[in-house]
Amino acid sequence: MSLPEFHTSGSGFFGLCAGGVDYLADLLQPLAGTAATAAAIVVLTACVRLLLLPLSRTAARGQRERAGLAPEIAALRRKYAKNPERMQRALTELHAEHGVSPLGGCLPMLCQLPFFFVLYHVFSSSRIGGEPNHLLPHRLFAAPLGDHWGDALAHGGPFGERGLVYVALFALVAAVATFTVRRNKRQLAGADTPLAAAGGQQVPGVGALTRFMPYMAYFTLISVAVVPLAGALYIVTSTTWSAVERAVLYRERGTAAEDAGEATGKGKVKKDAGEGEAVAA
Repeated sequence: MSLPEFHTSGSGFFGLCAGGVDYLADLLQPLAGTAATAAAIVVLTACVRLLLLPLSRTAARGQRERAGLAPEIAALRRKYAKNPERMQRALTELHAEHGVSPLGGCLPMLCQLPFFFVLYHVFSSSRIGGEPNHLLPHRLFAAPLGDHWGDALAHGGPFGERGLVYVALFALVAAVATFTVRRNKRQLAGADTPLAAAGGQQVPGVGALTRFMPYMAYFTLISVAVVPLAGALYIVTSTTWSAVERAVLYRERGTAAEDAGEATGKGKVKKDAGEGEAVAA
C-alpha cells in the first residue's frame, strides 16, 4: 500500500500544521474510517505527551525532593514568621542549595500550550492560509470537529446524534476527574499539615484551599464544553494520559518513600539497640 501524498492546507505555518493533521488522518483512514481525523488528533496528543514524559519524570522527582525539604521549610516559616522578606530569601536559598525549583512541576503543562493553541486555531478558523478550512466538516461520528457543545444542543439537543458524542466525552472526563480527586485526597491526607504562621496557627485560607484543590479536576468539564470538538478531544486525551501518568509516578514515589521509611526504621532500631547495650554496660 502506497503512502498518501502530503499537501499543505493553504500557505503559512497553520496551513502546514493542518496539512500534517490531514496527512496523518489519511494514514489512519483504513483503521478509523470516517473518524480518521479525530483519531489523528488523539494520536498527535499522545505523541506530544510521550515527548514530554522525561519532563514529567523530572517534575515528579522534583516533587519528591520538595517533599523531603518539608521539615526544613516548616522550620524556616516558623523562624521568620514575622519577617516575610527574610523568609522568602531563606526559602530561595534552600531550594537553590538542593537544586529544586518550586515551579518545576509546571513545565510539562506549559510545554503543551503551543500544540493546543495551534490545534485550537486550526479547528476554529474558517480559512487557513487564504483557503477554506476543509478540516472543519470532518466528524467524530455525527459531530463535526469544528463545532462546540452549543452547536450540538442546537441540533438535536443533549441526547441527539451530536449531543451523544459530548455525553460520552463528559462521562469519560467525569470518570477521570473522580479518579484524580480520590488520588489527590489520599495524597493530601498523607501530606504534612498546612502552612503554619507564628505560634503554630494555620495560615488563614490555606485549609479551605487545601480542601478545594482536589476538586479542580472537574473544571475540565467546562473546558470540554466551550472549545471546539477537536480541542475537546485533545483535552480528554491529555487529561486521561495525565491521570495514568501521575498514578504511576505517584506509585513510584510511594515505593521510594516506603524504602526510605524502612531504612530509617532499621537505623532507629540499630541505634536503640546500641543505646541499650551501652546502658547495660
